[in-house]
Amino acid sequence: LVMNQNSLLYDVFQTLCTSLLPNDEVQYCFENINGSCYKTSWSSGIRITLYGVLGLLTILTLGGNLMVIISIAYFKQLHTPANFLIASLACADFCLGLTVLPFSSIRSIETCWYFGETFCRFHSCLDASFCYSSIFHLCFISIDRYVAVTDPLIYPIKFTVPVSGMFIAAAWIFSLTYSFSVVFSGANDKGIRELENALSCVGSCQLVFNKTWVVVSSLLYFIPFFTMIVLYHRIFAVAKRQARMIEIMNNNTQSFENYSDRVAKRERKAAKTLGIAVIAFLIFWSPYFITVIIDAFLNFITPPLVFDIMVWVTYSNSAINPLIYSLFYPWFRKAMKVIVSCKIFRLDCSTMNLFTE
Repeated sequence: LVMNQNSLLYDVFQTLCTSLLPNDEVQYCFENINGSCYKTSWSSGIRITLYGVLGLLTILTLGGNLMVIISIAYFKQLHTPANFLIASLACADFCLGLTVLPFSSIRSIETCWYFGETFCRFHSCLDASFCYSSIFHLCFISIDRYVAVTDPLIYPIKFTVPVSGMFIAAAWIFSLTYSFSVVFSGANDKGIRELENALSCVGSCQLVFNKTWVVVSSLLYFIPFFTMIVLYHRIFAVAKRQARMIEIMNNNTQSFENYSDRVAKRERKAAKTLGIAVIAFLIFWSPYFITVIIDAFLNFITPPLVFDIMVWVTYSNSAINPLIYSLFYPWFRKAMKVIVSCKIFRLDCSTMNLFTE
């Protein structure tokens, strides 16, 4: 009886292992086309798991960022220059989840690109555009927070809605123009087309960038990167000094906080929350750009699976920001409750108070 039980357990274990491992039989993306890419035939268990995980990530990206956009667009109390920047950032992440992630999911799981070369370039341009748009939005948000914390009473005069609109337009126009012009002009693979032809096959969608454009693209990331680091270092230094001064004044006068104190406190809290979003972005995106730079100068030695994992780590950042807002912004949690409960369709809630102070 014990031997039969052990045999049965062994058979179950062997069946599970066989179902999880990829099939050893060589398969191609396009069986009837010469030069087709090899296809990794994952087991049904792995494929279902991957589709579930990547599908959930896509849904979180779409749902979370859509909540941010609707909240800021609907509630009049949130119609501020800083929140318009946040809404535009959420729009970039939402567009990534809507137009890029579904096709990237199929490419990653099926290990083949079935949507044609032209759409591959268009898909890659959208991917890069939303990435750079997010970078520039976060950089402009850092500038906004710096002005708000260092001079909270003059901030409404300096950073107005038209100024915010100029920042938003600059982020979107430059990102779209740069990405589409570089890729569709063929500048990205100039001088390395022989290498690209040797690496490419029918059924792949991996654009190759020469060293020049890798450096330029990386600078467009690292310059805002260091700008944000410097600005937030100064923001937190000023915020710490302001908090100490307010505490001393309140202890000496034994009075309640006045209006300027409350404004400064609110701006510092907003700066800290957005600082967390910036830090999360840097953590999720820096490994990818570092890998891209190393790859370009070492003849693309990174294994495709490792590179694909890096790409999805960066994609997952688009689902992080709404989670950060829900954790640290009471007004966002309150707005979400109103939206999810569909009260916006039954009552005129656009003028309701979302702030506790």
